[in-house]
Amino acid sequence: MTITWDHHGIIEKFEACRNEELARPMAAYMKNQFPFLGIQSPLRKQLLKEQFTEYALPKPDAIFEEAWKLYRLQEREYQYAAIALLEKMSQHLTADDLPFLRNLIETKSWWDSVDAIAPTLVGKIVLNERETGAKIMFDWSASDNMWTNRAAILHQLKYKEKTDTELLANIVCQHAESPEFFHQKAMGWALREYAKTDSEWVKRFVSNCPMKPLSKREALKNIIQ
Repeated sequence: MTITWDHHGIIEKFEACRNEELARPMAAYMKNQFPFLGIQSPLRKQLLKEQFTEYALPKPDAIFEEAWKLYRLQEREYQYAAIALLEKMSQHLTADDLPFLRNLIETKSWWDSVDAIAPTLVGKIVLNERETGAKIMFDWSASDNMWTNRAAILHQLKYKEKTDTELLANIVCQHAESPEFFHQKAMGWALREYAKTDSEWVKRFVSNCPMKPLSKREALKNIIQ
């Protein structure tokens, strides 16, 4: 029998598995942007699975309150846990919730959290609400926050044949000449992924868009020239 949701259940599970020896190299891998508990991905996923089995999920109107309780905690594993909770409840998310997701993207920002939020959470919302979502992605792309830009670039990463190529092209072209590494890598990744669906479109686009060499290499990496 499941019991009422309590985020302290995750905290207790994670704290019981704290490992300082693993925490140091994990933090170093992330350029020491955040402290870690030292819980590697397989164990973290196991502990979260136990949490979701033991506890009923929060009420839909409490999703963000409960996610924020975890996300604001110091160690990086708690941001991962908050994102996992949102993924479990993603069917309840709408375009009205994109401002909250943007707040997460712009809080404790690094590629690992942004790349988890953008294709899965943001991407699902935009796919369900294409017109509204596209307008918001244009706004995100024009933001002065590079992580919000990166989320806009990557939100269609899993769309395959459902990709809005006009939207993809417009957002990529907006940042094509950016000197920012995280822009360049995101553009290359987004195009490389879509090349699995339409490599000819990607080749044409890359030949006509003045992207930086890194983005072009990443975009064409798996295409036979």
